[in-house]
Amino acid sequence: MTEVSFTLGEFATAFILIFAASSLIYIFGRWLSPKPIQSENGQSTYACGEKAAFPKLKINVSLYKYLIYFVILDSSVLLVAFASLALLTANMLLFMFYLFIVLISGLLLLGGGDQ
Repeated sequence: MTEVSFTLGEFATAFILIFAASSLIYIFGRWLSPKPIQSENGQSTYACGEKAAFPKLKINVSLYKYLIYFVILDSSVLLVAFASLALLTANMLLFMFYLFIVLISGLLLLGGGDQ
């Protein structure tokens, strides 16, 4: 049986060729496609067959702290897990120090850093 090995240059060449071909298909498709004609009725909003006016969408960003907590805690667990898998001899002192830093940063976020 023969073993097939690919180099990084072959992967890069394949990526560039595929990207170029798909870009050309996209550009020609956009150029050759018929352009839609927009009228006032086509752009207006309808609800149950009648024109409706919707108020501007308000975005509430009050729960951003929970997102920050999730990113810190979730990424730290993943980093520790992958580091323990990558290292043949796990340095538990380093892992404990890292988790201690994560705990301190979480406590600072909880208090808002106003201490």
